[in-house]
Amino acid sequence: MAKEVADKGRIKLNGILAKSSSDVKYQDVLTITFGNKILEVRVLDIKDSTKKEDADKMYEVLSETRVNP
Repeated sequence: MAKEVADKGRIKLNGILAKSSSDVKYQDVLTITFGNKILEVRVLDIKDSTKKEDADKMYEVLSETRVNP
């Protein structure tokens, strides 16, 4: 799903349009546009794999904005 969203130009990495092949690093800021929402998060941890219940510790939500269609 992330690849599809990135390939549609809906993800920015540190303010620059990201591709699905972009490398994400600690402290990077991702801005994700989906539906009528813009979500901005900061990467706090990078792991090859993690449990679903631990995933929310890997990022911090900086802002969440609803936009009118």
